[in-house]
Amino acid sequence: MIERQHKNQRMSQLVSFANLVWTAGQVAKDPSQDMAGQTEQILAQIDALLADAGSNKSALISANIWVSDISQFAQMNAVWDAWVDSENPPVRACVESRLARDELLVEIQVVAAKL
Repeated sequence: MIERQHKNQRMSQLVSFANLVWTAGQVAKDPSQDMAGQTEQILAQIDALLADAGSNKSALISANIWVSDISQFAQMNAVWDAWVDSENPPVRACVESRLARDELLVEIQVVAAKL
């Protein structure tokens, strides 16, 4: 059975099926912050979504990351590296991309296993 949480007419923020969990791409709620600040907000949002699904960052399988300016990649990585479970890192892709709004600097989407 597919379970959808935190949804509206357009999309769900969290979808679970069998033992897998997908998040929608997460962006900062306060985009006035720099790359590090936006990344911290997003990872906190991901923590909360994974908890809602019965999972956590130790069960990450994959992560897709979009940054608006690859020259700020190190700022995002510093926050990511402090957050990610270093014993269980996911596969990951990171690309430079134009995001939905100019003030958004990073977007992150993950897939995890349920625990």
